[in-house]
Amino acid sequence: QVQLVESGGGLVQAGDSLRLSCAASDRTFSSDAMGWFRQAPGKEREFVAAISWIGGSTYYADSVKGRFTISRDYAKKTVYLQMNSLKPEDMAVYYCAVRKRGSTWSSPDYWGQGTQVTVSS
Repeated sequence: QVQLVESGGGLVQAGDSLRLSCAASDRTFSSDAMGWFRQAPGKEREFVAAISWIGGSTYYADSVKGRFTISRDYAKKTVYLQMNSLKPEDMAVYYCAVRKRGSTWSSPDYWGQGTQVTVSS
């Protein structure tokens, strides 16, 4: 069982930056891609960004393009989400997820525990 340990959430003001990290605990960990989702109060969980584990191709939700950057450290089995120019509407619990080959982002294989991002206006 792969455990995903997230960190980096917090309280910031609009316009500030945060970097989230998600480390996979299993040294034998392998995946096709890792990604970030978020869920705001009263809303459904939504896709934010993803990165293919081998080639490093990246994908973003339109709402974060140009402001968020996803990256990964293959050796550390860690994925990052650099969030710049944060807006109040970015406030949510952010979840890391792993998608293995054959799975889809509608049903990732593993989820992190979530980290709260609060953006004050």
